[in-house]
Amino acid sequence: MGDLDPEAESLDLTVESAQRILTHVQAEWPLEACGLLGGIGRRVLAVYPTRNELASPVRYRVHPDDLIRVIHELEERGWELVGIYHSHPHGPPVPSATDVAEAYYPEAVYVIAAPVQGEWRLRAFRITDGAVREVPIRLVKSP
Repeated sequence: MGDLDPEAESLDLTVESAQRILTHVQAEWPLEACGLLGGIGRRVLAVYPTRNELASPVRYRVHPDDLIRVIHELEERGWELVGIYHSHPHGPPVPSATDVAEAYYPEAVYVIAAPVQGEWRLRAFRITDGAVREVPIRLVKSP
């Protein structure tokens, strides 16, 4: 079997979608913000900001009502849950031990937003069976 195409493992995100994530996490600071990413394959077609049920600066849990609402909308559109995003208000933009332990959706890409040297950054990861692998974020044009 040949090497995987790196673009097949990238997360395709429009500038507008990236900005929507950043606007949400900055508005929720100093608490962790969270949300869902819907689309097809690895292409994000919609950002769904959700409530953090835990209202915590160090943990998140997508509010169950929001999760159900978004999953229904994704099903109606024929889309998939492409990713889950959350913030680390005080950094760093890498999965914590809790993030790895609670990565219940191995098919999803986990996006983490955190301030790095005063500027918010996004990084994406696949978390499968405790293994963490960074996924490149490709900024693409709007569909």
